[in-house]
Amino acid sequence: LNDLLDNRKQRILNTIRNSEELRGGAIEQLEKARARLRKVKTEAARFRVNQYSEAERERVNLIHSTYKTLEQLENYKNESIRFEQQRAINQVRQRVFQQALRGALETLNSCLNKELHLRTISANIRLFRSMKELTN
Repeated sequence: LNDLLDNRKQRILNTIRNSEELRGGAIEQLEKARARLRKVKTEAARFRVNQYSEAERERVNLIHSTYKTLEQLENYKNESIRFEQQRAINQVRQRVFQQALRGALETLNSCLNKELHLRTISANIRLFRSMKELTN
């Protein structure tokens, strides 16, 4: 049971690590977007009159897109964690149920073995009584 929980814990931690790596990639994209934004701002200064509004829209779209990506990655990470936790809980429940069934089966077998033993002894006693009566 501890091994199962440790395995689940490792999978959850691996999922978190993977999510963090994806998050790192998104942050890198954000930095690239910021660098691109600086470039766009420089170009916008040259074309102030006509190009300023278009550059501003692009900047807003880039920032919005990057934040959406980060939000999605965070949601995926949280969803993966919840999924792995639920899976671990279900496996633990299944193991506990299996152990309970094994215990019940062992108890039932033990009771049946005792009953069979008592019946065998009773039958032997009756047989010996019959033999004793025949010899008398």
